[in-house]
Amino acid sequence: MSNYHIKHLEEYYQVYRKSVRNPESFWEEIAEEHFLWRKKWDNVLSWDFKKPEVKWFEGAQLNITENCIDRHLATRGDKTAILFEPNDPNEGAEHITYRQLHHRVNKFANVLKEQGVKRGDRVCIYVPMIPELAISLLACARIGAIHNVVFAGFSANALATRINDSDCKMVITSDGSYRGAKTIDLKGIVDEALESCEGVETVLVAKRIHSDINMKEGRDKWLQPLLDAASDQCKAEVMQAEDPLFILYTSGSTGKPKGMVHTTAGYMVYTAYTFKNAFQYRENDVYWCTADIGWITGHSYIVYGPLANGATTVLFEGVPSYPDFGRFWDIVEKHKVSQFYTAPTAIRALAKQGLEFVEKYDLSSLKVLGSVGEPINEEAWHWYNDNVGKGKSPIIDSWWQTETGGIMITPIPYVTPTKPTYATLPFIGVQPCLMDEKGEELKGNQVEGRLCIKFPWPSIARTIWGNHQRYKETYFSTYENKYFTGDGALRDEVGYYRITGRVDDVIIVSGHNLGTAPIEDAINEHPAVSESAIVGFPHDVKGSALYGYITLKDVGESRNHDNLRIEINQLISDRIGPIAKLNKIQFTEGLPKTRSGKIMRRILRKIAEKDTSNLGDISTLLNPECVQDIMDNAL
Repeated sequence: MSNYHIKHLEEYYQVYRKSVRNPESFWEEIAEEHFLWRKKWDNVLSWDFKKPEVKWFEGAQLNITENCIDRHLATRGDKTAILFEPNDPNEGAEHITYRQLHHRVNKFANVLKEQGVKRGDRVCIYVPMIPELAISLLACARIGAIHNVVFAGFSANALATRINDSDCKMVITSDGSYRGAKTIDLKGIVDEALESCEGVETVLVAKRIHSDINMKEGRDKWLQPLLDAASDQCKAEVMQAEDPLFILYTSGSTGKPKGMVHTTAGYMVYTAYTFKNAFQYRENDVYWCTADIGWITGHSYIVYGPLANGATTVLFEGVPSYPDFGRFWDIVEKHKVSQFYTAPTAIRALAKQGLEFVEKYDLSSLKVLGSVGEPINEEAWHWYNDNVGKGKSPIIDSWWQTETGGIMITPIPYVTPTKPTYATLPFIGVQPCLMDEKGEELKGNQVEGRLCIKFPWPSIARTIWGNHQRYKETYFSTYENKYFTGDGALRDEVGYYRITGRVDDVIIVSGHNLGTAPIEDAINEHPAVSESAIVGFPHDVKGSALYGYITLKDVGESRNHDNLRIEINQLISDRIGPIAKLNKIQFTEGLPKTRSGKIMRRILRKIAEKDTSNLGDISTLLNPECVQDIMDNAL
């Protein structure tokens, strides 16, 4: 396969050079040789970041589900496509083969059509991590409907906002969901949301927890009887390359969430190619990404990327702590998982629990470990490397965003030498650059600035649903002719990139630009510290000073907090310099996080600034209850 599987560093450099010297011919070759097209493109790429407008494989026709399912039937029909691991380990795993997936997606697609869903209609999917979630995405794509998945942990208010913004005519949900020892009333949340959603005509309800729920006459329908009655033959709708495939909302740091629009052909080509190489996937591997499909990581690296490669992808309903903190490793041993992709938040939580939960399982099947969602701190990297990978499974610390659709900067396992806390080198075809405050590009190595991308890649989001102006202002107005990621980064002496955090997490103290990530890394090295978050607050002398929110490993830490504060500042002083010492240190029971594990520094910043009159919607947080506790104990 031409350039499809990169096996060593010299080859990476050769392929990378080719991909940036002549992107059109590079991506054309990848697209031509590895996918099924109903009609070839008239033009590989047209783009203008000033408008901003990007089109890949214009004029081509295809259906992504034919590439993810149909074309595998002849050679992999009986291979497991989706391996469902339920919340309760005693329930037993379910193996769904490519042939069964084809059958189930077609039935679901026919149900959608019978309920009046047409090409271009938006369908909101609010379903827990059960097979119906992946199948409903594929069923929408089969008939050309645009899916809008909302993570099934979001509040009614967050759900309603997303349904209304994209004008969905249907909602797919379930009676409820399991989360560890708890059950959640999803249908109740949907009912509450729909009180303010006039456009929704139909709600399809899957049975999961078999609870007693309200079914609204004429609107709500049980899914299973409709599936039972539907035909398992459904011709795939022929889509244009630039037709929208899905809308996925990412929380804006201010204001309402942004509905990122991803289109069909470029997204397919890029997610498939990144999956194959970033995870070095081989034919009989079992691949597991622990994310929820409600996030871009789940879209790209549980559903579309793996299935386009004919892979076996694990779909896990539960949480890492249930029935105990060995659950992840139990699943790895049971299914002989080869590639494991999770978030630093999960790694830190598991590292707090002691090694007995890891050591009793056989993890020898693991070949590649991945990290996603935020930069991984050094302590967590070493714990993961030593105790899970046993020093032999390389860690890919992947940097990318909802907006990018696929992995942008990452080591390629067994190809790129890894370096803790560094995302290392750009993926094939990605052209990053670092910019300074004045808008000049920083050339050469050993520089730090704002991370931008100079040239479009196939899976770049094309717009914000219903608001192209906001898309332009957010991503393309800061630096001319460049996509601005919103992240700061540094490039070391060999050209490796390290993400230093959101640029709004760069705090200027006495004229010095201080990225919060390195300071947090230093704090997290203290043996008593579990995790930390740093924000700035106004200071008469320094302009801004640093406020640290710190969670201890042992909540009942009996040691003197004043001594701890001195030790922590000494660590910072030793690692970064006295300028980075914290003016205020507040010990907290927990930090407010999004469902994907990102710390909501916006909230912490407002508390530090004593401006708590409007914290915005905190109901979508993983742990909204900790916000009040932090406010009550603010310094």
